[in-house]
Amino acid sequence: MNFTLFVTALLTGILFVGVVTVLAKLISPRSFNEQKEEAYECGVPTRGRSWMQFRVGYYLFAILFLMFDVETMFLFPWAVVMKTLGTSGLLAVGVFLFVLVLGLAYAWRKGALKWQ
Repeated sequence: MNFTLFVTALLTGILFVGVVTVLAKLISPRSFNEQKEEAYECGVPTRGRSWMQFRVGYYLFAILFLMFDVETMFLFPWAVVMKTLGTSGLLAVGVFLFVLVLGLAYAWRKGALKWQ
């Protein structure tokens, strides 16, 4: 019974996505011109090449920021139910924070946080 319901829901979802995709392709307006093929630069004409390399340090810094930002967001639901979790909840969050601090220390030690 549950498997049949699962398969029905899965097939319905796949069918819905397929129908909506085909319908959008059929009724969407089409116009082709050279300007649509250019890289989007906020209306400012490009000077030089459109594709340039950025140092990997920028990406690493952004990924570290997102990682710690998202992981910190996991602390808010814990803070709401902190009293009901008791000692085991406190220990679990302690381990979580310890792993966060270890990750930060590792990134700091490797020089990932230096902005040069």
